[in-house]
Amino acid sequence: MGTTPARLTSRPSPADRVPAWSLAVIAMLSVQLGAAISIALFEPIGVGGTAWLRMTLGAIGIVLIVRPRYRQWAWRELRAPVLLGVVSAAMTLCFLEAIARLPLGTAVAIEFLGPLTVAAIHAHSRRALLWPGLALVGVVLMTEPWQGSASLVGIAFAVASGVGWGLYIVITQHVGDRFAGVDGLAISLPVAAAVTAFVGLPQAWGHLTVQVVLIGLVAAALLPLIPWTLELLALRRLTKTAFGTLMALEPAIALAIGLLVLHQVPAALQIVGIAAVVLAGIVAERTGQR
Repeated sequence: MGTTPARLTSRPSPADRVPAWSLAVIAMLSVQLGAAISIALFEPIGVGGTAWLRMTLGAIGIVLIVRPRYRQWAWRELRAPVLLGVVSAAMTLCFLEAIARLPLGTAVAIEFLGPLTVAAIHAHSRRALLWPGLALVGVVLMTEPWQGSASLVGIAFAVASGVGWGLYIVITQHVGDRFAGVDGLAISLPVAAAVTAFVGLPQAWGHLTVQVVLIGLVAAALLPLIPWTLELLALRRLTKTAFGTLMALEPAIALAIGLLVLHQVPAALQIVGIAAVVLAGIVAERTGQR
């Protein structure tokens, strides 16, 4: 039995009455709070263990809520959400490795090059290609390579996470168009949990105390459960250009969370760099409804 695209079969949900941009903004806040909380898990269970615990708890939660009937889909229909799960797992692992080595605001500013590139490519305008260049200038100011203090490994992980983020946007929209409700997420999240288990389970094994699991539950709710659900719903109603441009707010949110929660105080040039990244996203292309 196949699945007809959600927008043709499902009735409007309460989320459809909420502006799509607000769903994306709430998702961004949730992502950065989840990232900040996840740092507390790095020491007891490692970066890979943190990714695996979050994904596993998130997958259990979404399956219990949605209760998907996996047999109703043919393999050709499952390929896209399975691919989304693999990409999501790689993106999460790389992002956590990046914030283990870089300030949260810096890592997110670098990672933002992914969605900004997606926005520029799908804008079908040569002028839009200028804004990734401006964002790149901002990233250079953020990382200050002339001082030699930035972690090159951390930067590499942030760039890899940005590539994953760009792919995540494209594939999530594809999945959201073809699966009703959050069925697509109920397929991709368990796949992501299985992928991260290869790296994370050996790190976490023997260190899962009650406190660690409780922190993991909060982190899993904040990231991936809440934001990935909201992003899937938002991408049904926003173009990739609009969504990628809107993500310009995320580096600023990460800077604020890093300052307020993690006490990571940025230097003056780094603030200018984040401003350049945010400005690049805002002027990249006007947002639009699909």
